[in-house]
Amino acid sequence: MSQLDTRKETLEYNKLQKRLRRNVGNAITDYNMVEDGDVVMACISGGKDSFAMLDILLQLQKSAPIKFEVIAVNLDQKQPGFPEHILPNYFETLGIPYYIVDKDTYSVVKEKIPEGKTTCGLCSRLRRGTLYSFAEKIGATKIALGHHMDDIVETLFLNMFHGARLKAMPPKLRSDDGRNVVIRPLTYCREKDLVKYAEHKEFPIIPCNLCGSQEKLERKAVKAMLVEWDHKTPGRVEKVFKSIQNVSPSQLADRELFDFVNLPLAREGERDEYEFTEATVSSTNIDESLFIDVTNI
Repeated sequence: MSQLDTRKETLEYNKLQKRLRRNVGNAITDYNMVEDGDVVMACISGGKDSFAMLDILLQLQKSAPIKFEVIAVNLDQKQPGFPEHILPNYFETLGIPYYIVDKDTYSVVKEKIPEGKTTCGLCSRLRRGTLYSFAEKIGATKIALGHHMDDIVETLFLNMFHGARLKAMPPKLRSDDGRNVVIRPLTYCREKDLVKYAEHKEFPIIPCNLCGSQEKLERKAVKAMLVEWDHKTPGRVEKVFKSIQNVSPSQLADRELFDFVNLPLAREGERDEYEFTEATVSSTNIDESLFIDVTNI
């Protein structure tokens, strides 16, 4: 590699690192993910996303105006072939507190799920329950997961396509029992950026398909759809994500979120506020060709 190529690669990496740090910092600020005195349990699976999350959290820890602790935790689910030495060795090189939690959820999943069926649903529930309990045990106030923007948008479409629900992954979540708070610091980060970051940092990636069930996931089909969108219409994934930050319940159809049954007419003095004029349409970014012609209805 020439000196010019090396300089260009370094410049690109610096821009990438700044973008990821800025995105993580903005997400933490926007959703108040980390507060002064927090003990953040960073869940590290061995994949690129959780490695990047840990790396950026440790960087921000040094420069943040607040004090918080980061503890790395890996759940060893006893999958055949899992390289048990990789994560402890990596955590040791970082000089950070860490725990390896041994829990044979793999055997439970294999016993409960018929051969050939997707195991991810049960596996994730068992993993989540174990991590929630361990967080309480070590006094963690926040549980950090490595889900990024692509994961959130994929989950939105999966829930729409297969569950008939308009639901995604929230950047910050209180568990059902109210005893844990889950945060997703990579909420504003794109997966393609994380792939490049992991390659440059040379994280010791552990394959995610050790259980053998990954190839049949519906998520792969949705991921392929988003990749195609990225290629044909750059920025569409970001716009879909922004749409879940900008929800208008009255423009949907959920009767629990909006009272359609008792919707009153506007009173005389309020009507101007609700008028939808040609000027209003032209001032928006909406393509007018999308409007339905109702003149013949």
